[in-house]
Amino acid sequence: MTSHPAMRRRPNYRRLLQAQGGVVVAITLLGLVAGGQEVALSAVTGGLVCFLPNLYFVWRLGVLGDGRQTRRFVSSFYRAEAGKLGLTVALFALVFASVPPSNLAFFFGAYVAVHFMHWLAPWLLRG
Repeated sequence: MTSHPAMRRRPNYRRLLQAQGGVVVAITLLGLVAGGQEVALSAVTGGLVCFLPNLYFVWRLGVLGDGRQTRRFVSSFYRAEAGKLGLTVALFALVFASVPPSNLAFFFGAYVAVHFMHWLAPWLLRG
């Protein structure tokens, strides 16, 4: 008997978030070794600008039920994605207005590295 697609297990986003958090920590430590506290601060803020909206997105989708209500899921997905985009823009504005990064290479490098962890999602979300 084949299972209905809606009856599949929901993916475990915890591993993806842990990997993204690990990337933030690794690049922050690399920045600390390479250039000191200011570079590490640039790396951690860049990583968090990407990580926190992803955390919000997963939290927003996590309050859903078992996936039987397709319309509700699609609606919540779009709201979560819009919130994630808005939070990303707000965090970029907040960082550049209050604590301008001293090292843009580490700031954007950390942001991009955390963002690219989504490429590993098919392997990280299994099981």
